[in-house]
Amino acid sequence: MTTTTQKCDCGPCLCTVDLATAIQKDGKHYCSEACANGHEGGACCGNSGCNCGQA
Repeated sequence: MTTTTQKCDCGPCLCTVDLATAIQKDGKHYCSEACANGHEGGACCGNSGCNCGQA
């Protein structure tokens, strides 16, 4: 069985990402550029109910 989704590798983010379409950086998988870039300027991924840039 092959895993195709996982939780975003950003610690405070609540999102699940599809490994085929995730933003990859340093061997990790992210749901957005905001998460991949460490929430520069407090940016959030923008998904409903997720406040990952505020953590």
